[in-house]
Amino acid sequence: MEVITGVIYHSVGASCAAMCYTPQKKVVKWSWQSYWLVQAAVCWLLLPLVIAWLTIPQIGTVLHEAPADAMIETFILGVAYGIGGTAFGMAIRYVGFSLTYAIAVGISCVLGTLLPPLVHGQLTALFSQHGASWIMTGIIIGSLGIACCGVAGRFKENDLKLSDTVETFSLAKGLPLCFLAGVLSAVYGFSIDQGEPIAAIAEKYGSGNFRINVVYIFSNTGAFLSTLIYCIYLHRKEKTFGEYRQNGANNRLLVNFIMAIITGCLWYSQFFFYGLGHVRMGKYQYSSWAIHMIMLVLFSSIAGLLMREWVKCRPKTIATLVFALIILVTAVLALTYGNYLGSL
Repeated sequence: MEVITGVIYHSVGASCAAMCYTPQKKVVKWSWQSYWLVQAAVCWLLLPLVIAWLTIPQIGTVLHEAPADAMIETFILGVAYGIGGTAFGMAIRYVGFSLTYAIAVGISCVLGTLLPPLVHGQLTALFSQHGASWIMTGIIIGSLGIACCGVAGRFKENDLKLSDTVETFSLAKGLPLCFLAGVLSAVYGFSIDQGEPIAAIAEKYGSGNFRINVVYIFSNTGAFLSTLIYCIYLHRKEKTFGEYRQNGANNRLLVNFIMAIITGCLWYSQFFFYGLGHVRMGKYQYSSWAIHMIMLVLFSSIAGLLMREWVKCRPKTIATLVFALIILVTAVLALTYGNYLGSL
């Protein structure tokens, strides 16, 4: 039941991540950097500190005893994750959302899952353990499902004439950014792995299943630092600092802040529930990242269907999406079964 509970927590976190961009539709008269910096301050700076303080007993002692090298490595990997998010946003400008999503998330799914056991020299040994073949099968099937979602998304863009939203289509510029986004986004799962010595200290003082929350102090603030630098650069370049203080009776400043804060809360919720799921996955904890990425794509696609974003698409496009969703569900079941066998 621990494995099943862990998968359920992962699904809750992934569903929060899938819905976190919805509030952005209500944001008016703000540039991307204004909205993104406010939500980043909530999900990558404020909430990690507050939730760790609430859930980690004797947090001051934990941080004092935590290994300095683990804290530094986790922070640096968090910075890389933030750069990956920026590269993701830039890639969309050149190749569109669907191709960026398929390539970047697909790379992140595979690399982020296999990187921890590879670095620890455990990959070969893990392959020979009970249930490992199901884990690898789930990763492969999930990657195919993510790719199929990308194909369906590309069909959708053509059906709804959304190709014009790409500022300047360029594979030469977009593909390197997709690969960069996929690789650097993958290191977030590795940053959690590198933060395990910190989490172990927290567990010693009674944090229990909340022990990963202390790791987010370093991984998420690292992501916030790189995001902050890029957003300030955009503010200076486009002279948009004034967007934080709109005047007049019809200004949307309060609504914009509320929507950005909701986004930040939803975005952080994926980390919170990821941590609760991760600690329950037993021998194959490294599979948490694959489960999370696959479910993220799965619930994002389902959310799009529920919000009628695909209603005007051709039957061929809908059939491709449904086929992709079936593949993703199959991947989650394979990963769950592999973790179950590993727990026996």
